[in-house]
Parts: sequence; C-alpha cells; structure tokens
Amino acid sequence: MRVIVAGLGNMGRSHALAYHAHPEAEIVGLVNRSDVDLPPELAKYPRFKTFEEGLAQKPDLVCVATYSDSHANYAVAAMEAGAHVFIEKPLATSVADAQRVVATARRLNRKLVVGYILRHHPSWQRLVAEARDLGGPYVFRMNLNQQSDGPTWDTHKSLMQTTSPLVDCGVHYLDVMCQITDAAPLRVSGMGLRLSDEIAPDMYNYGQLQVWFKDGSVGWYEAGWGPMMSETAFFVKDVISPSGAVSITEDNKGASDDVDGHTRVGGILVHRPSGDTLIEMPDEPGHQQLCNAEQTFMIKAITQDIDLTRHQSDAVQSLKICLAADQSIRTGRPVDLGETQ
Repeated sequence: MRVIVAGLGNMGRSHALAYHAHPEAEIVGLVNRSDVDLPPELAKYPRFKTFEEGLAQKPDLVCVATYSDSHANYAVAAMEAGAHVFIEKPLATSVADAQRVVATARRLNRKLVVGYILRHHPSWQRLVAEARDLGGPYVFRMNLNQQSDGPTWDTHKSLMQTTSPLVDCGVHYLDVMCQITDAAPLRVSGMGLRLSDEIAPDMYNYGQLQVWFKDGSVGWYEAGWGPMMSETAFFVKDVISPSGAVSITEDNKGASDDVDGHTRVGGILVHRPSGDTLIEMPDEPGHQQLCNAEQTFMIKAITQDIDLTRHQSDAVQSLKICLAADQSIRTGRPVDLGETQ
C-alpha cells in the first residue's frame, strides 16, 4: 500500500514511523514545507515540499498531519486523487468543511479515519466501559492544561495561528463524553482568555466549555497552553453518575507538556456507595505504540472494508461541540448546536 505522509511535526513523524514498521505499507513520500530533522528510520524516503508533489506519487493512502486549516482541502484532494485518508484531529476548522470531507469519502467510497488516539488506548476504552456500566445521566469533568515553554510553546503558538487549545485538544475528550452518554449534545457555552502578547489579539490560549446533552448529562472541559499555565490539577478526568464515579488516577503529575503524559493512565478508580475499586492498568502503550495502533486500524479498515460511518459522524459531532464553544467565547452567548457553522 503506497503511503504519503503530509506534515512532519510530532504526530506526522510518529505516523510515518508507524507506516515504516507496518508490513503492508510502503512510504513513497514525506511532505513538509520546510526541512526538518527526522529519525534515522525515515531518512531514506523521498521528501517533497508541496502536497501536490506528494499526490503525484499516486498513493493508495494519504496521512494528513499538517496544521488544521489545511486538513479539509488536503483530505478532499487526496480522496479525489484516488487515495484513502487518515487525518489528524481536528477533522477541519468548520463544521461545513468537516461535513464536506465526510461527504466526499462517502461519495467516492474512500476510507476516512480521524486521529482520535484515545479510541485505540485500552485504558481509555476501559474508562468508557466502566462509566457506561454505571449508567447516566453523567457529570463530566475533564481538562488538559499544558505548562509549555521553549520549543513546545513555539509549537503551541504556531498551532494557535489557526486553532485554539480548546478545539485542538478538546475534540478528544468531547469524543469520550459522547461515547459514554451516547446522547445528542444540545447546547454549549464557553469562556476564554488571552494570557500572552505572543499570540494574535483575537486568539485565546486558555478556554473552558460547558455542554448539555439530551439525556440530562452535563460536562465541562478546559485547556490552556503556555509558560504561565499552572500544573496544579492539570489532568482531571472524572465521570460522575447517580451510581458512583469513574476517575483516572494521576500518574503523570508535573509533566503537562509531555506527549506520553496526555494518554497515560496510572489506574482507573471506580467509586460506588458500597466501596471503591482501583483497576490497575500496567504495561500501557506509549505514544508511538498508539500511533502504530491507529495506522494498523487504518490499513485494516481499507483491507477489510470496515464500515466507518459511525466513526466519521462521531468525529464531526465532537468537533461541532468544540467549535460551538469557540463561537460562544467570541460572541459572549451560549450556542444552540443547530446554529453552529
């Protein structure tokens, strides 16, 4: 299977390494606008400056790991050129563009997988299962704040040229909420603040959203990036129901900008009025192992013709919630999900 990887930042490099190790994948090109250092395993592959040069290699599969504002156009162009697509989150920067990408995949019968890495993590799968076993309605309390500096802060500032941390990171955790409640989101409100003169005047590097679901569930999510962020309670993952609560215990305090820390689970604490149960999760996969799992799923979706309809719909829904929060922050009023563009 001929593969092109577009975007060689942290995620793009990891996905390229996953394809390099997969017996059914052959990398025919790596695309990045600028020269970047690559791991030795990737040094032998052809490199191109433009996405068009990459598509000229006639790939069967394109991995889009560029900045968010190019996701939709690159995905559509790849599918129209005959390729299946793995696309990093967020799927697009607007609901209309996300729906356009999904519609193209269905019209052309291409496989489209969105990079929701937590869906491939056994500990997060267990969290979802334990929460659903408690039964709703639920209260969701989740955040991911990153005290970033140096190169990581530079990366965050680059990302914030197009996408806020609330959207970039939030799609993962809103997807988890939606998997657990399985109810339609109804209304979203948000608040945010620009805490640095190093980002654009219309961008914020701290944000929080609140979401209401049709089954009565409610939730909040917050995300902040930058050297000013606190590492106190930067990693909260709680799900509360009338029957008890499920929480991820903290195994990574003090490393809020460590990419492995964003998925690491020390254990899962299940609380019921009758008592608590701590579920240990030893031998968790690291970041690269999770990227390997994502690409194994991508290739399996193609070779085994897996139906991805629900996966794609869920990706649009979690993006819709986060973009509604962004709209709420910018307009100062709650958003009915039917209004979100």
